[in-house]
Amino acid sequence: MKVKVLCRNPDDYVRETTRDIQRVPRNYDRTLHPFEVPREYTRALNATKMERLFAKPFVASLGGHRDGVSCLAKHAKSLSTVLSGACDGEVKVWNLSRRECLRTIPAHEGFVRAICSRFCGTSFFTVGDDKTVKQWRMEAPGYRVREEPLNTILGKAVYTGIDHHQSEGTFATCGQTVDIWDEQRTSPIRSFSWGVDSFSCVRYNPVEVRPLSAHLKNVPLLFQVIMKLRSNTLCWNPMEAYNFTCSNEDYNLYTYDMRYLETPVTVHMDHVSAVLDVDYSPTGKEFVSASFDRTIRIFPKDKGHSREVYHTKRMQHVICVRWSADNKYVLSGSDEMNIRVWKANASEKLGVLTSREKAAVQYNQKLKAKFKNHPKVRRIAHHRHLPRDIFKQKRELRDMKEARRRKEQNVHKHSKPGSVPIVTEKEKHVVTVVE
Repeated sequence: MKVKVLCRNPDDYVRETTRDIQRVPRNYDRTLHPFEVPREYTRALNATKMERLFAKPFVASLGGHRDGVSCLAKHAKSLSTVLSGACDGEVKVWNLSRRECLRTIPAHEGFVRAICSRFCGTSFFTVGDDKTVKQWRMEAPGYRVREEPLNTILGKAVYTGIDHHQSEGTFATCGQTVDIWDEQRTSPIRSFSWGVDSFSCVRYNPVEVRPLSAHLKNVPLLFQVIMKLRSNTLCWNPMEAYNFTCSNEDYNLYTYDMRYLETPVTVHMDHVSAVLDVDYSPTGKEFVSASFDRTIRIFPKDKGHSREVYHTKRMQHVICVRWSADNKYVLSGSDEMNIRVWKANASEKLGVLTSREKAAVQYNQKLKAKFKNHPKVRRIAHHRHLPRDIFKQKRELRDMKEARRRKEQNVHKHSKPGSVPIVTEKEKHVVTVVE
């Protein structure tokens, strides 16, 4: 004997609150919904328009420096603490959640060239134009206690960069040479040099903590990649141990695999002036760049063009940039003495989201991904407003690049077959690799 029993779950039809909308059962059979695709396309188009409508990336501006901001550093353990150094030798400790300055330290005479936090977060290191390396407490001193560094090292030349090891009490500095230091000693335990070249940036690998990369003209420790123009900074990908991205004076960024340095993996092009700084997101999927053209751009790691560009009327040459450790914000420091906080996702809603809001956001993202190649959706999603001078410079650079491409095609067309080699865009910018 068969007995059929109806089973109903109250969660399927009962509202959570009396103000909520009524739940309606749906049949997801495709044959009953012949207009599903046109309906989804309309929703995707509306979602793309709303995304651009609510794209308000600017969050806050932190003012207080009396000169241009020359460097930024994140706290190793705290999401809300940020360190900044200025061109007048002043170092400030900021609380991002309260948007206020906690401490002001007269650290150096001249520029503060670089700052890094110790891996435990109890202290930080600074280097400046006065040829000194100084270690400071992260906590503020007591009442009427004079601000003094924990340790001071006087060097023979100006230091231009510093980075601390992720788990050991050693740090690296660069200038005329690359020096490895122990925190308990006043002389380097090891020094590296390469001819007469000086170094502008040094970084420990966050994944493989043994390799160290020191950088000028894209100079790793075992190889030297000579490029046509100078490279300013580099940043390791925090999720891929062999990949790093460097910012260059030729308006581009280059992502390299350290195992194959003959050609870059990707050339990232969109800036119209020298790129001064770069930093990866904690996920390793994107990075942010700062440029002399008064903009910051966010690039996917495997794409040649940026997905976002941020600018304001007051923001001048952007010297330094950092991506927050929670993957939500981008920090930039510029010439006009301000630190600006931006959203990593320009249209993201800040604050706590309800479950229905989260479901709506995820549904809209899936719709936009499904119809991203449709002409109307693609045009709206990719459009970004640029200042007039940057727009003109970008158009001029595009015309110059097109003219060079036509000239190369004509030379290749009217030359003997095989006499003129075809040089790809990735190979154009690398002169040679020296071991």
